[in-house]
Amino acid sequence: MKRKKSTASAFTTALCILMLISVITATRAYAQENSAAAAAAEDNAVLSDVDLGETTVTAQKQEENIQEVPISITLLNGQDIEDRKIESVREIADFVPNLMIFQHDSSSANTPTMRGMTAPCEAFTVSSGLYVDGVPVVSSVGFEASLIDIERVEVLKGPQGTIYGKGAEAGVINIITRQPDNEFRAKISAEGGMLLSSETDDPARKSVALNISGPVLEDKIYMGVAAEYYQKDGFIENTYTGSDMNDKEHWFGKIHVRSTPLDDLALSLIVSRLQYDDGAPNMNSGESGAAMFGLSTIEDRKVPANLDGEDTSTNDTQSLKMDYGLSDALTLTSVTTHRLYEQVTKADVDFSSATLQHAWKDSEYGAVTEELRLGYQAGRFKWLIGVYFDSNYSDVRYGLQSDIPGMAGSYSRDIEGETYAAFANITYPLSEKFNLVAGLRYEVEDAEFKDNVTNLTIDDSWDGLTPKIALEYLISPDIMGYVSTSQGYRPGGFNALAVTNLDYINYDSEAFWSYEAGIKSAFADDRIIVNTALFYMDITDMQVSENLSLSEAYLTNAAEATAIGAELEITARVTKGLTLTAGFGYTDIEFDDFQDSLGNYEGNKNPYAPEYTFNVGAQYRHPSGFYARTDLIGYGEMYFDKANAFSRGSYEIVNAKVGYETEHFDIYLYGKNIFDERYDSDGYYGAYYTIYSDPGEYGLQVVYRF
Repeated sequence: MKRKKSTASAFTTALCILMLISVITATRAYAQENSAAAAAAEDNAVLSDVDLGETTVTAQKQEENIQEVPISITLLNGQDIEDRKIESVREIADFVPNLMIFQHDSSSANTPTMRGMTAPCEAFTVSSGLYVDGVPVVSSVGFEASLIDIERVEVLKGPQGTIYGKGAEAGVINIITRQPDNEFRAKISAEGGMLLSSETDDPARKSVALNISGPVLEDKIYMGVAAEYYQKDGFIENTYTGSDMNDKEHWFGKIHVRSTPLDDLALSLIVSRLQYDDGAPNMNSGESGAAMFGLSTIEDRKVPANLDGEDTSTNDTQSLKMDYGLSDALTLTSVTTHRLYEQVTKADVDFSSATLQHAWKDSEYGAVTEELRLGYQAGRFKWLIGVYFDSNYSDVRYGLQSDIPGMAGSYSRDIEGETYAAFANITYPLSEKFNLVAGLRYEVEDAEFKDNVTNLTIDDSWDGLTPKIALEYLISPDIMGYVSTSQGYRPGGFNALAVTNLDYINYDSEAFWSYEAGIKSAFADDRIIVNTALFYMDITDMQVSENLSLSEAYLTNAAEATAIGAELEITARVTKGLTLTAGFGYTDIEFDDFQDSLGNYEGNKNPYAPEYTFNVGAQYRHPSGFYARTDLIGYGEMYFDKANAFSRGSYEIVNAKVGYETEHFDIYLYGKNIFDERYDSDGYYGAYYTIYSDPGEYGLQVVYRF
């Protein structure tokens, strides 16, 4: 069932054009040489501290200027996260061209789509990995992180497997938290708000966050602590029990200890826990689900369920990083991490007062990783070599309870695996204007699948060689162009429900070649940044859900596809305190060859791949303390299935924030989705379910720094 395009589209287009005209006008104004000397002097005095082009990132695991890296990168620093009120990994995607993160049936069950590439939800893997202080999250379960006390977020688009390995097939979301040092910093923030629409009484949200850091022993030992509590009332009414179905309650805590016992040695230990205690998901029965269970009516945001669902989970992570400077140019780095994600859920998935299907799940995902790398950096010449190892496992127990014989059942499976990899990356200056970047990674994953019901045990192994080569050309001191080619790779896996059909018990790796050309440019003394990229991808052995019959489907490598797209990002500091931002991404990804027992899908779009994404923002921060920001965010139509029968229509939302800031105290009024736009996923899972979009909300936030 397709949604009609939002009536805000004309307004969206007009605003986008207006913002782009403003940026172009500002660029021309700065370039004019006939300005009065007094005006020029005033501009320099006002804007001399603004330099967007001197931002350091570690996208290639070495410090580099973002404008000199031959990768399409979106950077959000800690101030950006706070100014745009980004509170989850899903909301990061709102400000990244060609990235969308879809939430399924749990707060921490998120699937990223980067440049049209997404991992099928049945695989429990991702096409774009999440890294939090070096801890890899390469599964769709537990794909979330707290955004308290953040230094920056780097989103790398295109294959990054050469340096990051599995899970970085189409891109990487790299989160780096703030390092404690000799400066004492402390901040506490609290907020309360209300939902703009709901079927429950007075739905509210509240949260409080705290972070403190500083020296324990000056110049030697530093420590940081961060914590957050979040609570949000549900907006779906259970008409059978009279309760709110989808309440949410989250806790987060982190301790960061950093030590510099020697001038050339730095140690960093981070321990954190993110805990969820949620109710049922934001779901209801869809058209197909109502027909299957014989439900006569489906009420919007009302569910007559005889079971109050719950979703409790914990995400425990630890990371230990060591940097040792062997010389001024040579650094040895070790990153050791551990992650354990545990989840227990129960839900009424027939969404009725009868016990037709009640689902429960008890799962655990764990991994220990070690990466050792040696990096050399001397001017434009730099190289990086390293080795990687991980030991990972997942245990899942899942079942359905039903009063109808034949509708109940359960399965229990364990998967254990180990991954080994070696990689190298080099940047070599060919001339004053040309740089050659080349990289190569070889990775092997061994895994064992065990079905605990049938005692079936299967071993398999996958390996991938992921090369990358790029050529940079310095067109001028402020403009760099690049071309690159790289291979995306995602390992194979197991079909947990194929224990009675061993021909489909496992599937192979997925791979594709990506070709990219981009330009990174700065104008007006680095106060205006314009970056753009074009890409083409040729995908083979694509992991898709292949139907053997109407009721039997497994993940196989049955498809081939191609994708073409573009990205544009603009940031302009127009006047003192006024910043304009704009981002646009377009992706056209289609099946070239894919058919099964239910049909031929050649020419159809890949599921969960929005045709476009965009964001347009304006922010003003006055020296007197006045602050205001507004953002327009949009996503194009995307399909839920390979037949392109069900889709979520295009939509736009508007966020706003206004307040007053002082040296120690800030106060803001904020609104998210202030026009309460609905963008429900009506056709989810073959229209068996509807996932409701979050209602708009407004609230008050206060911040105190001491």
